[in-house]
Amino acid sequence: MNQKTWALTAIASIPLVMTLGNSMLIPVLPIIERELNITPLQVSMIITVYSIVAVIFIPIAGIISDRVGRKMVIIPSLTLAGIGGLISGLAAWLMPNPYGVIILARLLQGLGAAGAFPIVLPLVGDLYKDENQISHGLGVIETSNTFGKVLSPILGAVLATVTWFTPFLATPILSSIAILAMIFLVKSPKIQENPVRLRVFFHSVKQIFIREGRWLIAVYAVGCIIMLILFGVLFYLSKVLEDQYGITDITKGFVLAIPLASLCLASYLTGEYLGQDKTHMKWAAFAGMLLFTIVSFPISFITNLYLILTALFIGGFGTGVALPALDALITESIEKEERGTITSFYSSMRFIGVAAGPPSFAVLMRHSHQLVFWSAAGNGLVAVIIIAWFIRIPAGSNKKDI
Repeated sequence: MNQKTWALTAIASIPLVMTLGNSMLIPVLPIIERELNITPLQVSMIITVYSIVAVIFIPIAGIISDRVGRKMVIIPSLTLAGIGGLISGLAAWLMPNPYGVIILARLLQGLGAAGAFPIVLPLVGDLYKDENQISHGLGVIETSNTFGKVLSPILGAVLATVTWFTPFLATPILSSIAILAMIFLVKSPKIQENPVRLRVFFHSVKQIFIREGRWLIAVYAVGCIIMLILFGVLFYLSKVLEDQYGITDITKGFVLAIPLASLCLASYLTGEYLGQDKTHMKWAAFAGMLLFTIVSFPISFITNLYLILTALFIGGFGTGVALPALDALITESIEKEERGTITSFYSSMRFIGVAAGPPSFAVLMRHSHQLVFWSAAGNGLVAVIIIAWFIRIPAGSNKKDI
């Protein structure tokens, strides 16, 4: 492999590690709920607080990365994420009532997450010059992210067979691996010796939103909706598999991985297909979310687990098509100097979805199975409408024209 391929492999380890550090807790949440004697809403906050603090600090990390370099933000952030995981695990191990400390440690992990995965998208844009290569690289990144989601329920369930808090203790090990890969395999692109003054920089960002705010905000909104649906449904499914179907431990991990496996496959295939055609990017996102919406509504009338998983597998393929299309659309349309800032807002919106998904679906599932999937289908339909109406691709558009 050449140097850039090694670099892309190292960069791809970051979303894998960060996804594992968060998503592998999902199959363990019912166990944590029982061990700590807390409510479903309280246990969902273990996912939510991580995402809330990330939402707040992601734009700051993006702005800093545009000025001091991507590695200078990513490596300390991975370190914070590892420390947060270590504190969570030690608190669960040594304290009689560790819930409060776990929440605080998850806030620290969220701070680390703010400067890790969100900075990966602009770093891939910096690494390559050719837009086809950028699309391929972003497809690899989204595939790594979704592969982490596939692996996380299985790994989380396996680790939980040791003790319920072992998944927390795995995070510092995974973060260390990603840190070493970044240090030795990624050569950070040169930053400007005399970066533009902050006032000029913020004026430039403001002009981007004035000129292209319509489609940027549309992409942000759809990214938020996708992650809300994804994490909400996973939280719901994790709870229901135990409570209604008696599926626990490693078996539950494999079942949760079924819809995520199709998401991973679709992300890889979409990254290979997209190229530099922004019209393809828009309609790939549209088709993916339309597919998800179509299969979600009938799930509300289904109680057979095999049919539910089949429908979710198909729906997962749809979201797997949409995510890398949105990544490519936003990354390839912004100049390198502002790329970290603009993509950081996109990552913030995705984290808002991650934060909102578990608690909102915890509330919905109190009422009925139907309401959960009516909500999922309704959100999917909103995403379809936003993509069709607000993302406009002029004929003959170039990199800056959307």
